[in-house]
Amino acid sequence: MRGLDVSGHSKWATTKHKKAVIDSRRAKNFAKLIKGIEVAARAGGADVSGNPTLFDAIAKAKKNSVPSDNIERAVKRGAGLESGGADYQTIMYEGYGPAGVALLIECLSDNRNRAASEVRVAVTRNGGNMADPGSVSYMFNRKGVIIVSKAHGATEDKVLESVLDAGAEEVNDLGEAFEVVSEASDLVAVREALQAAGIDYESADTSFLPTLSVPLDAEAAAKVFHLIDAIEELDDVQNVFGNFDVSDEVMASL
Repeated sequence: MRGLDVSGHSKWATTKHKKAVIDSRRAKNFAKLIKGIEVAARAGGADVSGNPTLFDAIAKAKKNSVPSDNIERAVKRGAGLESGGADYQTIMYEGYGPAGVALLIECLSDNRNRAASEVRVAVTRNGGNMADPGSVSYMFNRKGVIIVSKAHGATEDKVLESVLDAGAEEVNDLGEAFEVVSEASDLVAVREALQAAGIDYESADTSFLPTLSVPLDAEAAAKVFHLIDAIEELDDVQNVFGNFDVSDEVMASL
């Protein structure tokens, strides 16, 4: 059994979390959550008990107040029980933002050419450059990330205790929530350990975490956030991952 590192704020996760909580682009968010459900159902079938990815996609949609009938229809479309499902492919693009920040852009699209051209335009028009496949991705590790809100009374000790034997690698204090990081393959086991301990969680996702982060000042942070917002506006884009770190002071100044 290996001990867990309890490290300080993972600032990008915090801002990302806060941003998600007060997401003004709710409709956009709905569409992405629905798409995630459809893809999970297509890949692993409509039975939630045998499809943990679908379980997590549905749980996340419910947390974000996506109506139940929208969720059910997405499951049926994805599983082929209802017509109208698209064949979404996962496509990863790599790029650089201002201050040399490395970006991984994860798309779910039924049209590779459209996704490629829209991502390229959004990146190059907002101060970034596209990069060759493999030139950025080596700076990230695929991990399981679970966000546990403190609002329901979860304490660091309780979270640590419940996930220690399930394969969690670290628990980070994000201020308003804890971030539990594991290997991507251990995500379900860690999530189930939290559930067994009666600990409510906000989201359980596979994510790409940077091995090293670039600290940004206020000017660079504003440019990077502007670029990421522009990329996330695209319908085909599901997630954007970056290897930057923004201090609380810089965040406050923005």
